[in-house]
Amino acid sequence: MKKITMLTLGAFLFTQATFSQLTAPAEFQSAKIDSLAQRLVRENRVTGLNLLFARNGKIIYRKAFGQAAAGRPMQTNDIFRIASQTKAITSLAAMMLWEEGRFLLDDPISRYIPAFADTRVLDKYHPKDTSYTTVAPRRAITVRDLLRHTSGISYPVFSVDPRHNAIYAKHKVPTGIGSAGNLDSFVQLIAKQPLSHHPGEAYTYGLNIDVLGRLIEIWSGQPLETFFRERIFSPLGMHDTYFRIPAAKAARLAPVFSFVNGRFEPVTTPIYEGNDPDYPLRGGIIPSGGAGLSSTAEDYARFLQLFLDGGTYKGKRLISPAAIRLMTTSQIPAGVPAKWDWPEFAFGLGFSLVTPQNQANGPVPEGTFFWGGAFNTHYWADPANNVVGIILTQEYFPASFWDLGFLFKNAFYTSLEK
Repeated sequence: MKKITMLTLGAFLFTQATFSQLTAPAEFQSAKIDSLAQRLVRENRVTGLNLLFARNGKIIYRKAFGQAAAGRPMQTNDIFRIASQTKAITSLAAMMLWEEGRFLLDDPISRYIPAFADTRVLDKYHPKDTSYTTVAPRRAITVRDLLRHTSGISYPVFSVDPRHNAIYAKHKVPTGIGSAGNLDSFVQLIAKQPLSHHPGEAYTYGLNIDVLGRLIEIWSGQPLETFFRERIFSPLGMHDTYFRIPAAKAARLAPVFSFVNGRFEPVTTPIYEGNDPDYPLRGGIIPSGGAGLSSTAEDYARFLQLFLDGGTYKGKRLISPAAIRLMTTSQIPAGVPAKWDWPEFAFGLGFSLVTPQNQANGPVPEGTFFWGGAFNTHYWADPANNVVGIILTQEYFPASFWDLGFLFKNAFYTSLEK
């Protein structure tokens, strides 16, 4: 498979992230970011924002704007539902186990979860009654397919393919965003659904990383949350990242809003397939490796800085430079359809990538890796400038899942003089 290397290890700046607040360096002018954030709040395009930018392992900008809730200003230590930003953490966890020889990337996942030996591919679909026929897959789903979203597993609710939205709804497949249940049963149900295409033959964003989370449990012999806590969160000092937020920190959870009739209203009714919007405070929720975590801007910045620092934090190695290089290398084979919301889409093992082919889409340099979450949260990590960017808000079904991130990337890079 032809690959485009997205990170040159020799370009890494091996600074250790302390994340102490510093005065912005002379080459960074923050007025444009302040103005954009204030205008978005003033124009009622967001209720509140939490922004963090770091360079060379030091925070150069950390501010909160607007309201978290009526009468409560947004705070820089508020906790946010990060939804699909969970995927990068799960991908890192899997690659840590890959380094230990627990699996090979091209192992069939049915070797570890036998139910996937019987998974089939959607053939003909009948919209009147949502019945369908299937065919056998041309090959098995591999671990690599999960990490790069080429398995054919789709999403309920969010799928761009209405057939899969209907099939998943019929079979009560949850989104993993506040869904009640347990991870094993969730993944067994996913294995029974038809794939949208033959494995490896297209990019389809879906519940792949939820399956990967279950594989991490099988490979490690630990619950997913325990593995995260012991191997990632505690070593990185990510003390505000949880599947279930403890009661002592519950007041810091930012509420979810939706834009209704020209104004933002707090979401008090069930979300997605009928889930409690306050799911981070509830028990009995699936620990979704694809979308289940809540976190803070500073915690997530620590996570991203690990990659920019070549896999070490405070002198301790969590992941190797070789694994980081693999994760941030384009994994979509040439000729495989990868349709997304911008041209020349590229994806590694857990991240979307800025490549020579798509770098002209904006000011973010080649080698940057990024993604976001369903509640309009955004992140990126830029090895060329040793920059981490975090933009957090909490909006249910925003008009665009990407524009907010693009706006602040534009403002940040045009505020960076060198």
